[in-house]
Amino acid sequence: QVQLVESGGGLVQAGGSLRLSCAASGSIRSINTMAWYRQAPGKQRELVAFITSGGSTNYPNSVKGRFTISRDNAKNTVYLQMNSLKPEDTAVYYCNAEIVIYSTLRDYWGQGTQVTVSS
Repeated sequence: QVQLVESGGGLVQAGGSLRLSCAASGSIRSINTMAWYRQAPGKQRELVAFITSGGSTNYPNSVKGRFTISRDNAKNTVYLQMNSLKPEDTAVYYCNAEIVIYSTLRDYWGQGTQVTVSS
């Protein structure tokens, strides 16, 4: 069994910063791509950032230049540094990871953490 545990969400004013973290634990053989998604009120879940096992990253235009995803492979942890936050960034943020358990690659999700940006 694998669990992804997130932390770092909270309330911040516009222009502020937050750093989210997500640590994977369990019977992990390896972790491939890790990613962050978010779901704002009344909107569908959207990809925020992803990072490969080798460290390559990608971002949508909505967060590019403001958010940075990183990972610590030794700790099985992915981070999301969020700077210059805007009210429209308010959402529940979820981490996602493709994890090899035994010999099978499976997709796992964190529980979600609330990020609220006040105007």
